[in-house]
Amino acid sequence: MSAAPSPRTGNRLFLKKSIAQIQKEAAKSELKRTLGPINLMSLGIGAIIGAGIFVLTGQVASANAGPAIMLSFVIAGIACALAGLCYAELASTMPVSGSAYTYAYGTLGEVFAWIMGWLLVLEYGVAASTVAVGWSGYVVSILSDFGISQQLFPTIAYPGGEGPQWATPLVQMVQDVGAYSFPMTGTFNLVAAIGIAAVCGLLVLGVSESANINNAIVVIKIIVLLTFIGVGISYVNPDNWIPFIPEPTGVAGQFGVGGIFRGAAIIFFAYVGFEAVSTAAAEAKNPSRDVPVGILGALFVCTLIYMAVAAVMTGVVPYLELASPAPIAVAIDRMALTWADIPLASAPGGELNLISFLIKIGAITGLSSVMLVLCYGQTRVFYTMARDGLLPRAFALIHPKFRTPWIGTIVLGVLISIAAAFLPISILGDLVSLGTATAFAIVCFSVIMLRIRHPEMERPFKVPGGVVTAFLGICACLFLASQNLIPMFQHAAEDNPLPLMLLGGYAAIGAVIYAAYGFWHSKLAKGIDITEETTISSPAGAFGEGVDNIKED
Repeated sequence: MSAAPSPRTGNRLFLKKSIAQIQKEAAKSELKRTLGPINLMSLGIGAIIGAGIFVLTGQVASANAGPAIMLSFVIAGIACALAGLCYAELASTMPVSGSAYTYAYGTLGEVFAWIMGWLLVLEYGVAASTVAVGWSGYVVSILSDFGISQQLFPTIAYPGGEGPQWATPLVQMVQDVGAYSFPMTGTFNLVAAIGIAAVCGLLVLGVSESANINNAIVVIKIIVLLTFIGVGISYVNPDNWIPFIPEPTGVAGQFGVGGIFRGAAIIFFAYVGFEAVSTAAAEAKNPSRDVPVGILGALFVCTLIYMAVAAVMTGVVPYLELASPAPIAVAIDRMALTWADIPLASAPGGELNLISFLIKIGAITGLSSVMLVLCYGQTRVFYTMARDGLLPRAFALIHPKFRTPWIGTIVLGVLISIAAAFLPISILGDLVSLGTATAFAIVCFSVIMLRIRHPEMERPFKVPGGVVTAFLGICACLFLASQNLIPMFQHAAEDNPLPLMLLGGYAAIGAVIYAAYGFWHSKLAKGIDITEETTISSPAGAFGEGVDNIKED
């Protein structure tokens, strides 16, 4: 194997890939530039509309913002727009599929690339767990419409609440007056784990979504939400919006203005998918024009839809009653749309509500596609990191028949399933939003560093306002990240350390993996050109031999 030029000398942790090297790696894929602004906007909407609106909206309204969750969406959308502009500039400069991980490697150095990659695990992997918990809620809800939910998932009680057996996480978060507790439920979310297992099984087999299928799913999700809005408007009780901003309880982040910002930090999760547009920059017809239009257009459309859905949801159901993993199902059931009932002997009361059934089916379909996209993105991030030598080569091992990174997909599928089965959606959502906001801040910082170090570089798209806009993006994203991090420290000091322990343990595992493996096997540090095709003799060799014992094709 021929070696690439040795990297620039300097602090080992801050070795950077050259932009030329990144562009060479991108050119190796020979992707066709076929996506226009409408395709990119559709891709963004398809990735954004998921668990954030179908799942977390009810949690945030009931525990943090009340009806003012509409303002939380606006705040989170503005922060995402600032980060989105920075993504657009980097995507036009480095039109690669590696997205934020690759941007960090080219602008800030290897240790930042590792941090970004580890944050993307939170953004994709844990987000998939969150979606799976919401997905299970809609599955149980639709089964109850057929009168078989209680037989399969009988209701069980646990300290502070109740939930369906085999569809409730092992650990549950219960909000008491001024404190939170995390009781054990005696069951786990088997339904969510099965959902993740099915998605990862499809990914191993090489199932992918074409642009037409993605567009169809986008249409289904939008129709579902617009139907919910259109039908629900006539059932809105304006009294449920009073007070619009509930009085604070004295606990940080519970209602009041602080609750709006805390809600924005949590609901930041709802915008996770917009960066999928930047990953498609290598396939855009005109990245300098199409990527910004795709990112900002998707953010604008989704923010309007989110605000309208939140308005109807909190107008139909009092916000304190929306603490459910399937809040839209709760609102639809509360409407009691008797005009849409059709006879069904097995259903409770002998009738099935057709509108409710179709909306829940749409939600399940949409959440399934989001799980697929998130798990796909996670496995590909690990694949890229493994190709760079920062993770065991097994994560980049391609199945000889299906041509997919099968070992990484299976390993990640198991880990994501465990998280979905054992942890409550509130903790999962906090971890995702924290990781995402921090990752977006690093992307904004990358723009600043690239402008300082390479002012001469051609930039087909430039962030309006330049460094000032990127700096505002950093401030906005870190502020929202702090709104998730500070409560973790407060709970650790006052009532329960579990959320902070999970975050600290996750960070410690990442540090150990990099120190024990990535630092020593980095191909950039060894001067190895990863664009040369390589194979490994066996999965065992991939885990045990690192990058020095690789066969050439």
